[in-house]
Amino acid sequence: MNVKARIEQYFQVQDYALWDVIENGNSFKPAAKTTTNADGISTIRIPSPVTTEEKVQKKNDMKARSMLLMALPNEHSMTFNQYKDAKTLFAAIQIRFGGNEAIKKNQKTLLKQMYENFSAPSTESLDSIFNRLQKIVSQLAILGENISQEDLNLKFLRSLPSE
Repeated sequence: MNVKARIEQYFQVQDYALWDVIENGNSFKPAAKTTTNADGISTIRIPSPVTTEEKVQKKNDMKARSMLLMALPNEHSMTFNQYKDAKTLFAAIQIRFGGNEAIKKNQKTLLKQMYENFSAPSTESLDSIFNRLQKIVSQLAILGENISQEDLNLKFLRSLPSE
């Protein structure tokens, strides 16, 4: 399963509102306000959320960002800590771990070879053989290469040991 699909599935199970923040961004966008006092000194102030809805939106964004950071391996935490909202953090994670088109093409080629050369030793159980074959087919489907049920059945039957 690819990175985006796994993360999306996890967040949707935990709290769909958090996934919505990651996918669409936080709708609370505070604008900096500059005030000048009688002495002519300017102060820039970024307002905090005021309404209950704004507070919930901000809380969801921070919670989603924190969960994304916790899901990363420790060696990557500091690299991604610079992103201040969940949407931009997730976009950066996808770029870093999602792979580019050349990598996906290589993965697809390798998986096709594994599918074509699939065989089963006589010591392996039918369940195990089928699970291994199904894993290859599932990974191919994620990369956009679909195997028909008929082809899968024939491949499974042909890969069985003669015993």
